[in-house]
Amino acid sequence: MSEAIHPSPDATDTTVDPAFPVLTAAQIARVATHGRVRRVTRGEVLSEPGVQNVHFFVVIAGQVEIVRLADGTESLVTVHHAGQFTGEVNMLSGRRSLFAIRVAADGEVIEVEREQLLQLVQTDAELSELFMRAFILRRVRLIARQFGDVVLIGSDHSPGTLRIREFLTRNGHPYSSIDLDHDEHVQEMLDRFHVGIADVPVLICRGRTVLRNPSNREIADYLGFNEALDDTQVWDMVVVGAGPAGLAAAVFGASEGLSVLVLEANAPGGQAGSSSRIENYLGFPTGISGQDLAARAYAQSQKFGAKVMIANAADRLACDRKPYAVEFGDGGRVPARSVVIATGAAYRKLPLDDLARFEGQGIYYGATFIEAQLCGGQEVIVVGGGNSAGQAAVFLAQHAKRVHVLVRSGGLAETMSRYLVRRIEESPVIQLHTHTELTALDGADHLERVCWRDKGGGAGETRDIRHVFVMTGATPCTQWLDGCVALDSHGFVRTGPDLTADDLRTAGWPLPRAPHLLETSLPGVFAVGDVRGGNVKRVASAVGEGSIAVSFVHQVLRE
Repeated sequence: MSEAIHPSPDATDTTVDPAFPVLTAAQIARVATHGRVRRVTRGEVLSEPGVQNVHFFVVIAGQVEIVRLADGTESLVTVHHAGQFTGEVNMLSGRRSLFAIRVAADGEVIEVEREQLLQLVQTDAELSELFMRAFILRRVRLIARQFGDVVLIGSDHSPGTLRIREFLTRNGHPYSSIDLDHDEHVQEMLDRFHVGIADVPVLICRGRTVLRNPSNREIADYLGFNEALDDTQVWDMVVVGAGPAGLAAAVFGASEGLSVLVLEANAPGGQAGSSSRIENYLGFPTGISGQDLAARAYAQSQKFGAKVMIANAADRLACDRKPYAVEFGDGGRVPARSVVIATGAAYRKLPLDDLARFEGQGIYYGATFIEAQLCGGQEVIVVGGGNSAGQAAVFLAQHAKRVHVLVRSGGLAETMSRYLVRRIEESPVIQLHTHTELTALDGADHLERVCWRDKGGGAGETRDIRHVFVMTGATPCTQWLDGCVALDSHGFVRTGPDLTADDLRTAGWPLPRAPHLLETSLPGVFAVGDVRGGNVKRVASAVGEGSIAVSFVHQVLRE
């Protein structure tokens, strides 16, 4: 693509683009105290693509251009003029830069290292607002125009392709894609990089590196999603899981001066990250998608200095001595003075034959724009009666020919917010089937038909439906805890007043005080969000628990 994400400013245009603001002389002077002023000449490369912790530049005089280099060619992303600045959200996270920064006209710039920039946005409210807004909007435009450093070659019928698309999308990494089933020039691309059909899905990174059906961890490592950790550092707080509860804990902990590390197995947002639109979250009267909410919270945590490790799943909690340690499957470990368990819960899988065979090929556990593209104009099924299922049904109704909502109960009133129930009732596209359950799946390489039946003993009915969205119940993600904390009969973590005397006696609770609210049977280890027994399954309550836990972490660290 050669279209820039921001055209050169017109001197007659009085509008201000919030993605590309022009700093005042006073603002530039404040930035200068955090960096150094240097002369630059036309053609000078200030930063290459793929650099981690790239520096931040403010143009005092001259011009600086952002250039995308791919496939031996280059395309202009944007040009920064006097008073403008470089960077997007990678400046906050420390991820590798997507583009080259090159001087387009002789002049002068202020060069600021990333750590100095983070100090600036933490202490200067006015500049923080300007920079944060610009960085986020620029990344949104890059994603919308598929203006990144990665090309995905795959098929809509491949679960691996769907997995990689979701991983890149939910981690906010811009990419372009080539569909094997529809692009007439795809063979030329495959031959050029010596890739066969059996290798698909394939990622072409920065026009030179080929990753054949890579794991999420391999993608994260190559694209530089994560900074290297100091093996000797003992963290004040390690948060396991970057859903709303975990991100809230990270934001509040880091903003209050704690050293915070967040470990996330897949992408920020948790289950909420796959919600098409959340309309009952305070402060967003028109609603916000789960992905947008997660991206903002992730950027906010980076602003305050929390470190987030993507595609790093916790394998075990070492709880037999202090400091505690969270261990990874590859043998790595991070020591922690306190731990916040925020691993959430996964949708319960349906007890159907061949379910695993059709996962990603007709069976889905999230309803985002990616999945909606696969089922445009077709009939789909949503299984479940909670808010997530309701949000999915309403969203999919904008794309599908018909949305069948299947629930085992007699209705939705007891499990779903009223505003969603009304939308489902009023939608001509959505059909509710009560007392109904799926009984069989069938198809060759992709789901082709399903069978459902009325639980009251009615005859089974077979339908030619190729897409089923499963959002039923929740199974807590606690297998990695390895007996360190007390769980309830359903496998959720018991905390605070829900811990019984037997729980504490069995765990050998060593302190004269009772466990804090949200504290587990292990001192200094807390559980928040959907993984906690008795949780309220709402994003707002998860955020509240994450922030509340930090106040108790402070008390534990003082003990």
